[in-house]
Amino acid sequence: MPTYDYVCDACDHKFELFQTITAEPEKKCPECGKRKLRRLIGAGAGFVFKGSGFYQTDYRSESYKKKAEAENKSSSEASKSSSETKSESKAPESKPAGDAKPAKKPKKKE
Repeated sequence: MPTYDYVCDACDHKFELFQTITAEPEKKCPECGKRKLRRLIGAGAGFVFKGSGFYQTDYRSESYKKKAEAENKSSSEASKSSSETKSESKAPESKPAGDAKPAKKPKKKE
């Protein structure tokens, strides 16, 4: 059963009401008692997909999954070895003594 939003044009009271789809819209405001109630058009509830089973790759064949896994494994190993090579070739950087910032003095507590 859906939840409908209502607003009273007389007192601006807004509320939600849990009704069946076939139920007639309410007319009388529960706050002021006047018959100026109208049902608002809302976006409604969206679909919420939780868990696995909603992705295209979940329905692939076993042979496709094995190929993809092997491909991912080989590409991750290749990137790992290239990053190790880069880190070995870099020399540690040292700053010249003239660019050093002076040490900050601690503030006195008053």
